[in-house]
Amino acid sequence: MHNENWDDLRYVLTVAKTGSVLRAAKELGVNHATVLRHVAAFEERHGTKVFEKTARGYRLLQGRAHIIEAAREAQTAMREVGRLASGGQVNAKLAIKIASTDTLCALILPQFVANLRAAHPDVHVTLVSSNFPINLMQEQADIVVRPALTLSDEFVGKRAVNLHFGAYATRPDATRWLALAGPLSRSVAARWIADRVRDQDMFLAADSFLTLKELAVQGDEIAILPRFVGDGDSRLVRIADLMPDIAVPIWVGHPSDHPVTPKLRQVLSHLEDNLIRQKSVFGEA
Repeated sequence: MHNENWDDLRYVLTVAKTGSVLRAAKELGVNHATVLRHVAAFEERHGTKVFEKTARGYRLLQGRAHIIEAAREAQTAMREVGRLASGGQVNAKLAIKIASTDTLCALILPQFVANLRAAHPDVHVTLVSSNFPINLMQEQADIVVRPALTLSDEFVGKRAVNLHFGAYATRPDATRWLALAGPLSRSVAARWIADRVRDQDMFLAADSFLTLKELAVQGDEIAILPRFVGDGDSRLVRIADLMPDIAVPIWVGHPSDHPVTPKLRQVLSHLEDNLIRQKSVFGEA
């Protein structure tokens, strides 16, 4: 039986969480050589490799997720020992990063996080807002909430609800359109605009639906917006006959190489249920 070095375990868990020796070193306040030494000591002591080095960082080897899950449970147990030894004054927290789009982070997820914190005060949540493709989120989040036609191979998840789009303006007879730029240019809404709207009818563009909404309010243009963004602003009207009903699934998932602890699985389930309960907000009948 191995005598576990809890310090080595801490380094292994941080590399598993960040996917990078350099980021792990920064988080732990040490140099990268120290991180490598502790990871190597852990692997040598147990006679097995845990990570493989790739061009994108350190990836958990196939079949090693159970090691990290057990290590996290052991870490939680050690923190609980500390809490009890100090009279219950130290709280063991589970840190979870949820990555989503700027619109979902601004308008949907804060209420979910508030409810989650009320029910599970030991869960510490960080919201990571980004409209970039989902495959770039693998090393930045424990959970992703993303509108996409499909979920990339780097993630495992479920389709929770469909997000519907509509055309919005301050008045129903508006004729000029706002274009979608940056990451939004690859969306189903942008493809519809490219196929149906002439370039000369588009005068402004933005890479955020929140920005597009404000441009539509301040100007005289039409913006294609998620229904939960446009319907929630009384300054805009949805012009139903301008475009067909366009929808894209919202996925709730996690990186496929990240271990799923019972607590994380519980958060995933709560999040899926929360989105399903709000299906009418997203335009679902």
